[in-house]
Amino acid sequence: MARSSPLAERVTVTMPYELVAGIDRIEGNRSRFIAEAVRHELQRRQRLELLRSLEAPHPESAATAALGLADWAEAMPEEDSDLLDPSAGVPMDWRPGSGWQTIGSPKIQS
Repeated sequence: MARSSPLAERVTVTMPYELVAGIDRIEGNRSRFIAEAVRHELQRRQRLELLRSLEAPHPESAATAALGLADWAEAMPEEDSDLLDPSAGVPMDWRPGSGWQTIGSPKIQS
């Protein structure tokens, strides 16, 4: 009898017969296949969400960008001063209609 990982949880899902048959044709362990497929889909959706957030940043992010990273870092509490090195980044600017651009790069026309 296989032991369950303490970090695993049993779930029951209902899927069309054709999907289950397709899984069985290529993988002997349905649970592993489904876990891998779900992990892949979660990563894909997280990437899409990141892209959406870069295309339309939260107003507070835009305010921070307008303030400037160096000024923002200087405003951080002393105990957090080692969390950020403003000189390590690339200067960026938010341009409505075209998104984040490296400062000095040509404006991209949509």
